[in-house]
Amino acid sequence: MYELRVTRPALKDIASLPKEYAELVSRHIDELESNPRPPGSKRLQGRTDFSFRVGIYRILYEIDDERHIVTVFRVKHRREVYR
Repeated sequence: MYELRVTRPALKDIASLPKEYAELVSRHIDELESNPRPPGSKRLQGRTDFSFRVGIYRILYEIDDERHIVTVFRVKHRREVYR
């Protein structure tokens, strides 16, 4: 089991989403505690970060396997998240 940390910018991102997407994204983030590499998650090229797709939104997060910590740092629309 991993400890889940969500940064302040990620919380603001979730709060700005439409209600149905905010609930869906929150459920997927909660599931990262038990499985930080779910099917469909991808490691970003040239980085240590991971991306997980939830509809038109992306959850960006880091995994620290030594300390068992998952840190979610952004949740954005797919056209904005990688900028």
